[in-house]
Amino acid sequence: MPTLAIRLARLTGRLLLTLAAVATLVVAFLVAIVLTDGAGSGLAAWLTALGIGTAAALWRGRRRTRAARLAPFLPVVVAAALTASVCVPTVPTARQRPPALPFVATQHWSLATGSRVAVYHYPPATTGARHPVPLVYLNGGPVRGISVLDHRFLQRLARQGYDVYAYEQAGGGRSDLLPMGQYTISRSVRDLGAFIDRLGRGKVDMLGFSSGGVVLTRALADPRVAARLHRAIIAEPGPMDGPTARIAGHKGRPSARGLAPAMTGPRSTHVPRYAVAFGLMRLGLLTPDTGLVGQAEGDNAFTAADLGSDTASAYCARDAHRIPTEDTARNFSFSPAASLRVQRTTKESPSIAPQLKRSQVPAMLMIAECSSQVRQWATAVLAGDPAVRRTQYMPGVGHHMWNGLDDNDDRAAAVITAFLQDRPAPLPDYPTRDDIPAFLHARR
Repeated sequence: MPTLAIRLARLTGRLLLTLAAVATLVVAFLVAIVLTDGAGSGLAAWLTALGIGTAAALWRGRRRTRAARLAPFLPVVVAAALTASVCVPTVPTARQRPPALPFVATQHWSLATGSRVAVYHYPPATTGARHPVPLVYLNGGPVRGISVLDHRFLQRLARQGYDVYAYEQAGGGRSDLLPMGQYTISRSVRDLGAFIDRLGRGKVDMLGFSSGGVVLTRALADPRVAARLHRAIIAEPGPMDGPTARIAGHKGRPSARGLAPAMTGPRSTHVPRYAVAFGLMRLGLLTPDTGLVGQAEGDNAFTAADLGSDTASAYCARDAHRIPTEDTARNFSFSPAASLRVQRTTKESPSIAPQLKRSQVPAMLMIAECSSQVRQWATAVLAGDPAVRRTQYMPGVGHHMWNGLDDNDDRAAAVITAFLQDRPAPLPDYPTRDDIPAFLHARR
């Protein structure tokens, strides 16, 4: 009996040593991935870890019998098999655009900046009043396709007489990719100006949502682009510049994050290759243009389920169990690497407050009650832009204010159209600039 116990103890010890050796080689592989920035689809890191493991196994087996010399290679083989999965693509590495939408034609416009973007046009209804100034929608993302839910809202505005245009920013949706180094917030602003010029209809009204609101805010601070704008609606903006991005403030009323059922469907983050790539990029340990996963492959791999609780955070807590399907699997498109790079260039940019103070374009700010955005991101725009004429605090909705639930689309459309037509606001003008301290103190 004591002999059996000794044998079990020895077997357990050897097993633990083997697992420790495997874990050590996996860690060595991950460190090499970071140090080589994923060069050669991770092959450089894999060969490095394999070389380290082989050298260690040879050293450990140098004084053993011929048969016993093979034992130290077991952890090397296991670790090599595990880490090899990070080096093998499981989706096409060439760009796969979403198929055409059945309800609107996709145009492709080449802009003066060099970007080639997907454009959608919803002409105004043939009956009723028609508004002469085109309305351009800039979606969030920042490098993401326009969701079906947003397309439906744009159709609603068109039925109310607006000539609606929307385009997916370079790299998003059906738009062409850019070299990774060209994804910057300043490029996004230049593309906006070039799009308006390509439209050729004079000044336009703009509706910018989320990161699209960031692009619009920065456009208001750029006299060359602001000169092309008639009116601007900034809905639920992210941080407009580096100083704003570094503000650690509170958010709106509780969202459905952590309350809604987990999103169903395949996840790229369940595949070792993409879990490692996207995880290390998010931690800042891999650059967006890493050699591990190319931009096109990353776009092809990323799914709506990978957004996880980010989608739930765009809805109020009370809507946690009835969150609508925002998009179809065939239309969904998100570029994690390009989006991360645009966000980083925003965080690294200097303050635009001095330029924004000179803005003269009439603007409106829309803030959701259950916003997942830091409140100071919106109030910084209100405080910094003297041309913000009204603020509409939208009760009962989260970050995605037009979402098909209840009468939310009607209320959002009423707020937007009232401002564009210079009619009285359907909601109180709140918060005003003078209200900002109390608004933030009340944690609304």
